[in-house]
Amino acid sequence: MRGLQGQRVVLTGGASGIGKATALRLAEEGCVVGIFDLNLDGARDTAAACQGGQALAYKVDIADRAQVEQAVAAFEADRGPIDGMANIAGWDTPMNFLDTDDAFWDKVIAINLRGPMVMHHVVARGMAARGKGRVVNVASDAGRVGSSGEAVYSACKGGIIAFTKTLARELARKGVTLNVLCPGPTDTPLFENFRAGTNLGDALARAIPLRRIGQPDDYAGMIAFLLSDDAAYMTGQTVSVSGGLTMS
Repeated sequence: MRGLQGQRVVLTGGASGIGKATALRLAEEGCVVGIFDLNLDGARDTAAACQGGQALAYKVDIADRAQVEQAVAAFEADRGPIDGMANIAGWDTPMNFLDTDDAFWDKVIAINLRGPMVMHHVVARGMAARGKGRVVNVASDAGRVGSSGEAVYSACKGGIIAFTKTLARELARKGVTLNVLCPGPTDTPLFENFRAGTNLGDALARAIPLRRIGQPDDYAGMIAFLLSDDAAYMTGQTVSVSGGLTMS
């Protein structure tokens, strides 16, 4: 894709799932990739598997501003200013809202909403100062249409969609574009929390027009596109990739 060769991109959640698939794809496109994840061993494994580009792994709690600032400073000191960012890290476990408690809310919000906001506050500031940058935020179709058992998660992902649109307006004249990718049900370690002991995977596959659950590789190309110059005239957009499960 145009303009990705040599671009410096940081992404969160790169130890597994969509984040790992995206790191591998961006490396294939020739990007220099900074992988931020609490699971440092997994992030290092992803970095070692990257071909065609360069990849570095950092242990980061994205909800902790000091850790984000330290990792960003280390990456930029080593490889130069950040050109692109993909916020992919996420976490949830199925639970009816009335059965949740404050501790659960705090964890879901920290990972899925506060964390991406901290990443933007640190990384997008530098992009705006330099007059260029591309951001992709991975939300969820749960944030567009709701999802039973995911009330707090859906609230966070809906918030990410609205946050991205707002920041896209604020930063457009600074040369920074921001777009959202909304996956449907995807076969990742997170999805195991929902599938354990049920036939949910089979039921969802039957409900999806393309008749299968998404795989991490189904999203990496779209994220790469939104970070590339091919998407230079796109900002503030929400793209659903769900096998047709949700349609606007």
